[in-house]
Parts: sequence; structure tokens; C-alpha cells
Amino acid sequence: MTPLLLGWVAGVAGQLQQASLWADWVYALLLLVALAIGMGLWRIQGSGIARSLGCLLVGVLAGAGQAGWRAADFAAQAMDPALEGVLLLVSGRIDSLPQRGADGHQRFELAVDAAERQGRPVGIPDRLLLSWYPPRGQEGRAPPVVRAGERWQLPVTLKRPHGLLNPHGFDRERWLWEHGIGATGSVKAGRHDRQIRRLAPSGAWRIDAARQAVREQIDSRVADDRQAGVIAALVVGDQSAILRQDWELFRVTGVAHLMSISGLHVTMFAWLAMRLVSALWRALARRRPAVALAVPVPVAAAWGGIVLATAYALFAGWGVPAQRTLLMLAVVLGLRLRGHRWPWPLVWLLAMAVVLLLDPLALMQPGFWLSFVAVGILFSSDPGRSLVPESQVHGWHRPLRSVGRLLAEQGVITLALAPLTLMLFAQVSLAGLVANLMSVPWVTLVVTPLAFLGVLLPWAWDVAAVALGWMSHGLEWIATLPWAVIERPIAPWPLAAAAVVGGILLVQRWPWVLRSAGLLLVWPALLWSPARPAPGDFEVMAIDVGQGSAILVRTTRHALLFDTGPRQGEDSSAGERVIVPLLRALGEQLDAVVVSHADSDHAGGMEAIAEAHPQARWLASFATEPSRRCVAGQHWEWDGVRFDIMHPWPQDYAEDGRTLLEDNAMSCVLRVTHAAGQESAWLTGDIDADHEVRLAMAHPQATATLLVAPHHGSATSSSPVWLNTLQPRHIVIQAGYRNAFRHPSPTVLARYSQRDIPWVSSPACGAATWRSADPGRVQCWRHQDRRYWRSAPREASAAAGWTAKAGESLAEDTDD
Repeated sequence: MTPLLLGWVAGVAGQLQQASLWADWVYALLLLVALAIGMGLWRIQGSGIARSLGCLLVGVLAGAGQAGWRAADFAAQAMDPALEGVLLLVSGRIDSLPQRGADGHQRFELAVDAAERQGRPVGIPDRLLLSWYPPRGQEGRAPPVVRAGERWQLPVTLKRPHGLLNPHGFDRERWLWEHGIGATGSVKAGRHDRQIRRLAPSGAWRIDAARQAVREQIDSRVADDRQAGVIAALVVGDQSAILRQDWELFRVTGVAHLMSISGLHVTMFAWLAMRLVSALWRALARRRPAVALAVPVPVAAAWGGIVLATAYALFAGWGVPAQRTLLMLAVVLGLRLRGHRWPWPLVWLLAMAVVLLLDPLALMQPGFWLSFVAVGILFSSDPGRSLVPESQVHGWHRPLRSVGRLLAEQGVITLALAPLTLMLFAQVSLAGLVANLMSVPWVTLVVTPLAFLGVLLPWAWDVAAVALGWMSHGLEWIATLPWAVIERPIAPWPLAAAAVVGGILLVQRWPWVLRSAGLLLVWPALLWSPARPAPGDFEVMAIDVGQGSAILVRTTRHALLFDTGPRQGEDSSAGERVIVPLLRALGEQLDAVVVSHADSDHAGGMEAIAEAHPQARWLASFATEPSRRCVAGQHWEWDGVRFDIMHPWPQDYAEDGRTLLEDNAMSCVLRVTHAAGQESAWLTGDIDADHEVRLAMAHPQATATLLVAPHHGSATSSSPVWLNTLQPRHIVIQAGYRNAFRHPSPTVLARYSQRDIPWVSSPACGAATWRSADPGRVQCWRHQDRRYWRSAPREASAAAGWTAKAGESLAEDTDD
């Protein structure tokens, strides 16, 4: 079985690397070939290398075939592009816990029953992710509260799955694919209110409805939103209830795994359930001995505990950590009840293969690798093992031994997972050992039992909230320690994989001569840093932040950020979600930040950037301090690369520092020039056509190799005079997918085409990178890292410059 299971995992991993899917019959053929080879091997007696290789091949073909077949089946249900942005009347069932924002908006998944357009049925994907905002101009009027399990008729506009795409960033399109969501969109309230109806309930009892009821009881009982969110996450698995500031605290201190329904919680619940079933079964057996003869107590306790733990996992959202824990428990208990003792690697592989059978894309989740590697480390190293037999430990030595075992396990896990954590998140929490030693027993033995008890006795939630408050104070103190977190750039996967192996070697119970080889494997990944431009050269990366602007400029030893991305909701921004993680993954420390103007799509991430990079120097057109204003004539040089502020002019500021122009017209314009003066990039903010002409007249000899399109390609910018003067060789347009402003304008794109200027846009390109050392091309991350679950670049390009037909509504951008 070992080569068969290894082959299955390898086959699934290989299929997930496909840039595009094959036809479904190809995957069916792979499954048939695997079946044929497997039947042939079944007839062959004995063992050997040839038989093992045959089993490995069967696993590879079966894993790739099964994963590909599922993917091709889901891809066949893709939404018709002609229905994007069109008003549809959809009826279906609320199929998730609705998430509510502070402004009253709701977000939920809808299982579709039927859809129609102007009275005629149309085919759309089976599951939608919808946002329901208050009507424009009526932000104080919250939409009706929807509940899990209810059926609704809703007027909606939809778009195909699409998300921001940057190196090392969150892949929203993969997340949507994994959750079976074929389209996203928004409910069109206001003038379409008459079409909104709550339909007759389906009548079937829904687990999500019970989860929502418990979540609402927690919210009404616990006054502190922070503590209520953590309790809801522990009881019903609603991780969206945890506030963003708390997630950051748990990330820094390395205890985030405790705040979701993890393997630790499921294991604890299964153990308690088995003890309860065992006691009840023994009591029943005393009255009716025939029961114990028919089903022995160990059998009843084992399967009763698994059934109850499965019910708990379903109630908690059926996450991947809960799935894999249940599978591993079921395998281990099943084998023991049958008298088998399989080697732990085989049990470990079997659980992994079954999880991938249920959800192939789980292989792409960081949590999948963190939990499976952690379990494998504990199996292989047995850090709590003692030379003194358990039977010889008495009295007060027993609790000391338990504490010692906990210390050993946490130390081993922290050390062994450090390289994997660096590979996944570009940081590792050194404070995690201390924080986990404090938090694991507190959450496991105090907070979680109280949280569950609160379902029956609501006062227990009050006690749990107090316990969480004490723990939060301790974690906040730990997070302030200077050595709490180490950050390193994410290394290439060969170096990272070697480092992970090295971390595992370091914690094995082997001679130090062998374990020290782990240091040799870890060291290259720790020392690695991304390649930087040579002296005199520079690199420009237009970060994909949706409808907004953020551009990273790097030289040999310096980095500058131009604009900080848009604000995304009341408590989030692209600076926090996209830019800071990207800079961390690249190992960048900003030397300067230039914010073109005060509009929220350019300045929305300022707070997050300033907190993460306090050493950076800031320039902005709206700064009150004279030393922080960008004014034409300012210039500096880094590593042979010249930076010039071209706009606004000194006369655009009043004597008291006020700006004399409206925000867009005051946009800072930055020119970055190659050492030899041959290549240059112009970063332009939202400057309008009038000021483009003024700039062109002031600098008639100026040219641009790369131009970031002013105002996201709006018709109010990219004037003919500007383009004729700069004569850019490449243009990058930063805009959101199917944005409400219809950027870029077809008129502007026509001007680019008339002048044979190649252009790329964020929806089709993702992060766009241009280098002065290779000025002839712009590299698109969506092209470089193609995956079949992402929209094809040409499709995104066509949608970026779309023009709505008469009578059609605009789909709101829900990428945040």
C-alpha cells in the first residue's frame, strides 16, 4: 500500500500544477489505465521492485485521473460570460453562515434552485457567493437579515470568479473553486426591491441554521466583540467572527491554530465522547449483559466516539483539519479493534490520501501541510517518550512528567515547523513556544470546554470570555518582545523543501552526527535573498490591488512604494492584506513611500504600511508638513538610479500649505530613470488631461519606456498630447476586474492601439513587472504562474475593457 498511496498523493500534486485542463475523457482514460494495471498486478504473486513501481504508477494515474475528472466536471459548469453584469432573478437556499459587516451588509453562499433573465430560464453555476449592501444613498437602512437554510428570491448581477494575483499572495480564485463557488455577485436592492422575496422554507433541518442560532446567542450574551468572535470560532467554526486585530496577534504569537476547529479540538472531543460512551455502555451492560456480548465496550466506545466527533465536526463547519483528524482517528481505532498494528507512516499516508480523495485542492492549503507535518513529526520523534516506564511513575511525579511531555512536544513542533512556516508565511514566531505553552492547556482545558458548555448553560460563555481576556493580555505582552517574530524572504521551493527536511532531521532521536545534517539543509534557505537589480538598473512591479494603485520600485539596495492601494471595508485595506505580506515575502524594507493624492484607492493602505515600515520616508501631495510634500524639482539618487518629482508645481500650493487644485489634479508624478538615461518609468497617480498637457509642454523632450496609465485608464487622462510627447513603449493599467467605473475607457485603449503601444491591465496580468535591464517586455504573474482554476489572461483582458450594453447593470467588485 505504501507505493500506491505515495503515488496517489504524487498524482494529485501533479494534476494541480496543470496550467489548463485536458478533456474529461483523458482523465477517464487515466482511471481506466490505472484500473487495468492494478488488476494485472493483483494477479501477480510475490513482491519486488517491479511490483512496487507498478503500484506507484497505479497511484499516480488514479490520483491524477480522479482529481482531473472532478476539476473538469466543475469547469464544465462555468458561467456564461454573456451573463456577466446582467440582471438575473435567482431563487435558492442560503447555504452558509452569513457574514455581517459593521455597515449592515451581508455576505453568504447561495445554493441555486433556478435562475431567469427577463422571464426566461438561464443556466448559472450551482453555488454563488453574494454580497447584499444597503441601497446607495440609504446606507443607514440595513437589508433584511438572512438566515442559513432559508430560501430567497433575489435580483442579482454576477461575474465569473476572479481575484487579485500577486507572488506569494492569497489565491482567491482557488479558494472559490475549492468551495464549489462558480460565480460571485451582489443583490441589487433599491428599485428592484419588489422582486426580493423570502420563499417557503425547504422543511429539512439544516445544520447551518443551528450553527447560526448558536452564533447569534453568543453575540447577544457576550458584550465584547473580540471575545465573542473567538468563542464563535471555537463552537461553530465561524472563523470570520474573529476580528482582524486578533488574527494578527495570534499570528505573531504562533497560536492561530488554537482559534479554529483544529485536530487538537477534535481529538479532545473524541476522547471525551469515547469516555462518555464507554461509561454509558458499561452501565447498560450491567442491566442487559447480552448487549456487551453483542457489542463489546471497547468497540462501542470507539465507534460511538467517532460518530459523536463527526457530528461535532459537521456542526463546526467540516473544515479540512477536522476531516483529516477524524480520518486518522478512524483508521487507528479500526486497525486496533481488528488487532492490526500498521506502521505510523502507512496510517499517516492513508489519512492524507483519503483527505485528497475528498478534496484534492486541500494539498494547496498551508494548514494541510502544517498539520500533517506536525503529526508526522510527533509520530517519528516521540518527544514525550521517557526512559522510565509509566508504571514506575507515582505521586507528584506524574503531573511533572505530563508538563515535561508538553514542553518536549511544543519545543519539537516549534523547531521542526520553523522552516515550513518560513516557506509558507515568510516569518516564524520565536515567541510561539512560550505562547503555546501558556495557551494550549488554557484553551484546551478551560476555554473550549466552557465555550461548549455555554450551548446548554449560557453563563459559561461569560466565564469563557473572562478567560480569553486574561489570555489575550498575556499574548499582547509576548507580542511586544523584540525577538517575538523572525521574518525572512520566501525561498525557492527546492531550498524551502530541503529546509523542511532539515527541520525534521533536527528533532529526530538520532545521533547528533546525523541530526546536524539538518542544519546544512536549513542554512541555505535562511541565507537566501531574492535577486536584485544591478547597480544603475531598477525594477518596477505594479502590484495587483484591484481598483486602486500600488507600485513597488526596487534598486540594488533600496525600495520605494508609490501609492498604498485602496481601502477595503471599514477595517481593512490592500496595504494590510496585499502589500505588507508581499513586501515580507520579498524581504523588502521600504526606504520611501510616495502617495500621489488623498483618494482612498491610492491612500487607503497608508496606516498599515506606516505601521509595518516605520523607517520609511513619506512624500504626499496632501501632506501638511512642507518637508513631506512632493513638489516638482525634488530629486534623489539611489544606486545610480535617479528619482525626480515632476508634479505638482510649487505654485499649486497656497502659502499656508493648502492645495489649490482638486485631488486628482494634485497627483504626484514620479519619474525613475536608468543610470545611462536611456530607460525611464513614469508613475502618474490620477493626473488629468489638462495637467498632462502642462507637463508635456514643460518637458517636450521627455520620453518614457514604461508608463503607468494615469487614472486607471480613465477617459479624462492619457491625452493625445501626453502620449505623443512621452511615446511610451509599454503601458500598465491598474484597474479592478469589471469595476464600476468601467476603467479602462475604450477611447483610451483606442489611442494606445492607434500608436501601437502595447498595454496590460491588472485583471488580465495580475502583478506586472518591468525591468530596466530587460526593457522590451512586461512580465505578468498571471502568465508566469498559470493554473487551471484561474481565469485565462485573454478572458480577463476582454472583461477589463468591457462596455455594458443598454439596460445592463454593473456587477460590484467583491474581491475584498
